[in-house]
Amino acid sequence: MTTPLPSSPPPSSVLDLAPVLPVVVVEDVADAVPLARALVAGGLPAIEVTLRTPAALGAIRAIADGVPGAVVGAGTVISPANIADSLAAGARFLVSPGWTDGLLEAMKASGVPFLPGVSTTSEVVALLERGVHEMKFFPAEAAGGTAYLKSLAGPLPQARFCPTGGVGLGNAAAYLALKNVACVGGSWIVPGDAVEARDWGRVEALAREAAALR
Repeated sequence: MTTPLPSSPPPSSVLDLAPVLPVVVVEDVADAVPLARALVAGGLPAIEVTLRTPAALGAIRAIADGVPGAVVGAGTVISPANIADSLAAGARFLVSPGWTDGLLEAMKASGVPFLPGVSTTSEVVALLERGVHEMKFFPAEAAGGTAYLKSLAGPLPQARFCPTGGVGLGNAAAYLALKNVACVGGSWIVPGDAVEARDWGRVEALAREAAALR
């Protein structure tokens, strides 16, 4: 099992590492380290590698082993098996698109920070009842966007969110202006054509632009 490097302790909260959490889909493990280095150089140390491809766990392992400045996590976590595999690869936080009691208990038992996904007020209240205050709001734009999150801040000020889904450079600042939004998640920092061309300079420039949003 890969363990975090001594110089880089586990984060207490993923939400406070940077204003933008890159959501990364890795098709080739060979791209993982240069991609992560570009994001870190641009000021985005937290990197969510989604478990959508066969290369995902290898990418997490490569980043955990080869990029000391990165805080790599696993996204699209939907089962306890996903959690076990991600931790074994070196993931230091977990992100899910939604949650069940079983998945939540497994995330709590993981020992690393996690962001369970919510899209309704009832889900937020249920998580608060279970002692969870940091959440992913997904799919952000489809679920009501900034207007919905703003309406939650009054009755549920103790909840903090990372909106993801339909968030890009054009609307990220509007989300970040909300008092209950700590960061946003998005993939616009790692466009597919840039990754395919291995244009890491472009990725770094996009990361730098995103890091300056707050």
